[in-house]
Amino acid sequence: MNIYLTAVIKAKSAYRHEVLAVLQNMVTETRKEAANIQYDLHQGITDENVFVFYEIWENQEGLDSHGQQPYILEFAALAGEKLQEAPQIYLTKKL
Repeated sequence: MNIYLTAVIKAKSAYRHEVLAVLQNMVTETRKEAANIQYDLHQGITDENVFVFYEIWENQEGLDSHGQQPYILEFAALAGEKLQEAPQIYLTKKL
């Protein structure tokens, strides 16, 4: 069963460009993962500090493996200092 994930990330203004660079690297690397079906990054129009990922994964195992990749761990390391709040993660199923 496919897993649909939406993640909302809010960067602190002073770190927006640095956070964006890390997120763009995540897109490049994640799209190489076998279990990844779709991995799109969006930026807010009225608030450029807001980034939204829309992801589709083949299964939970693939998503779990994704969470252990070095580029995801790099993002996690900067999250506490450079984000306004913890990322909001929504796991959903298609109706």
